[in-house]
Amino acid sequence: MNPIIRTKLSVMMFLEFFIWGAWFVTLGPFLGNTLHATGAQTGSVFSTQSWGAIIAPFIIGLIADKYFNAEKILGVLHILGALLMYQLYTATDISVFYPYVLGYMVLYMPTLALVNSVSFNQMNDPEKEFSSIRVYGTLGWIIAGLAISYLFHWDSPDGVKQGFLKNTFLMAGIASLLLGMFSFTLPATPPKKSDGEKVSVSQLLGLDALKLLKDKNFLIFFIASILICIPLAFYYQNANTFLTDIRVDNPTGKMTIGQISEVLFLLCLPIFFKKFGFKWTILIGMLAWALRYVFFAYGNSGSLSFLLILGIALHGVCYDFFFVSGQIYTDSKAGTRYKSAAQGMITLATYGIGMLIGFSVAGAISDAYNTPTGHNWKMIWLIPAGIAAAVLLLFAVFFKDKNEVGQTEGSTTDTKGLGLASEI
Repeated sequence: MNPIIRTKLSVMMFLEFFIWGAWFVTLGPFLGNTLHATGAQTGSVFSTQSWGAIIAPFIIGLIADKYFNAEKILGVLHILGALLMYQLYTATDISVFYPYVLGYMVLYMPTLALVNSVSFNQMNDPEKEFSSIRVYGTLGWIIAGLAISYLFHWDSPDGVKQGFLKNTFLMAGIASLLLGMFSFTLPATPPKKSDGEKVSVSQLLGLDALKLLKDKNFLIFFIASILICIPLAFYYQNANTFLTDIRVDNPTGKMTIGQISEVLFLLCLPIFFKKFGFKWTILIGMLAWALRYVFFAYGNSGSLSFLLILGIALHGVCYDFFFVSGQIYTDSKAGTRYKSAAQGMITLATYGIGMLIGFSVAGAISDAYNTPTGHNWKMIWLIPAGIAAAVLLLFAVFFKDKNEVGQTEGSTTDTKGLGLASEI
């Protein structure tokens, strides 16, 4: 690849995920401490990510794939996103904040596919080249968290109390504006669809792949994928709030350990996948979800702080061993004709349906165990640990697939090609 193009794509990826990491990680404590949102209101705000994921295929399928260059749409979406970020920065009430964050997520979620589209269009061998570009996105997420904790100290107890977390939206907005303008310098990525070709709703939503559910084992995997997103939502919604509430130093910076572990475990995944097969890889991922929440339930900011660090570090196992391996399994079951439709269906089921349910449940549980003396964090974490354990048992008992997906052709390279995608 041309070095200039490689540099541009790397900068694009860095800014794309710097923007997300700059505000989303600290959203929970901001809502609770600055806007005084309830658990249910916080869950509604976080669920805007799911609504964005549901609407995104329409934007990509009906607009990006058919009418306009991907890099131009990317630029417009991020410039509009910068304006909405400024509105989030100035919002002083949850009722004002919500419509802006919903609008922002509807604009932002499609950009995750657009940056991939721009990148793939410049690659001769995406399976080998993509991960070296995508890793800059993970670095952007990590650096955003480190800046919040160690450079600006916005998430310190005093910073949270004084409302400094609102500055994260301003930082994200500036980065969004930069990426929006920079996008117009990216390589041209014209529409893939011909002018006369129609895009059906069933194609956009991956409904063509519903016939895969006739396979009992794939149906069990599909249901487990939705259910495991319920405990996943607890992490996104409550982890930073929890660490801030129990007065862990530099909580946002410490949460970047999760992204670092993700990189490391992604490198281990092909070896584990090939040796033990799909079922055991998935089960290890589910077990990691249960363990991490047990660690959170019994950890503290004092002598048991190592449990919190272990829980954060398990993020790589939680995501890579379940979601990435699940994407590989889906790819192997779908066959050539339904590959894109099947991946779209799984994404809609997890980040759409599953996360919507999860954020609702997480908000209700957070409210139920919130008293005048504070949150009962032990119960708030033990409940998703129990849910993860129940999903594990469901999958272990009913999933009977004897195929070793890790040994199918292309599975190892697919792992590389999927990149480091856990930030959603």
